[in-house]
This record gives sequence, C-alpha cells and structure tokens, in this order.
Amino acid sequence: MGNIYLYYGTGAGKTTNALGLALREVGHKQKVIIVQFLKGRKDIGEYKIRDKLKPYYEIHQFGTTKFINLKKPSTQDRKKAHEALEFAKKSLKRKPNLLVLDEAGLAAFYRLIKTDDLVHILKRIPAKTDIVITGRYVPKALIRHADIVNEIKLKKYPKKFVTTKGITY
Repeated sequence: MGNIYLYYGTGAGKTTNALGLALREVGHKQKVIIVQFLKGRKDIGEYKIRDKLKPYYEIHQFGTTKFINLKKPSTQDRKKAHEALEFAKKSLKRKPNLLVLDEAGLAAFYRLIKTDDLVHILKRIPAKTDIVITGRYVPKALIRHADIVNEIKLKKYPKKFVTTKGITY
C-alpha cells in the first residue's frame, strides 16, 4: 500500500506542497492524477500547465469558478464534490503513482462528501500509489488514516496582500 500524505491547516501552501510532489513524480516520468474538489478556475498555473506535462500529468476540476459558502453549500457544490469523489475512485483503478485529492479534506470536514467514503478509498489504494489530501480543515479520521501529516499554520500575514500570478494562483 502506498503512503497517504495529509497537508492541512490555516497556513498557505497546502496545494503548493501537493503540486511539488506531483512535479517530482512527473520529473521521473511517473503518472500523476490531480482531482481538485471545490475548484473550477482555469486560470491557475497547475491547470494551465496540463498540456505541457502530458502524458504524465492530469488535472480534473470539480467545482465552480466562485468561492463556495462552506457553511451553506449549494446543491451544485455538493453534486460536484460527489462527482470528484467518484472520479477519484475510478482514477485509482488506473494505478497512478500519485493521486492528489486537493481540498478533499475540506469537502469532508464540511460534509459535502462523507468522511467514511473518503476513508474507504484510502483503505484500498494500490501498492504503488501514494495519495495526497489537502484542506484547511479536515476530519480527525483523516489524520488517523494518514501516514504523514503536516499541519501548516499561519504565523504572519500582511495587512495589504496582493495576489501574484504564478505564486498564489
């Protein structure tokens, strides 16, 4: 069974950490599948690079271009989260070297998907597949099932923060 990595917390860099591992895999000509829960923006770097990194890199988005109200998600948000989970299950059958479930932890925490359904996937990963899960907040069950857990905490944030193309998206 592969390793399960979990990057969670209030600090920045959870997805960036996952993408760093994906880039390393691609550099070794290993298959990477990224499933983005709750995200649908096509102008982000990890999406725009997809064609240049084929055939080793795939990214699939299951969300809208708008920020989701996590305390009151729409029916469409819930539907897309379930679609992402089903896609992740199917992706495991292809036995990628790395499967990134970006924001799956957050989707489970806010009950857009069932934590038990996500844990079910984690218990059945192929021997040579590693999984990375990200999310600001995650259910405790994911922390228990992960092999490597990194909590990323926010220590400092500028009063005026300007997003930077290529760094923050």
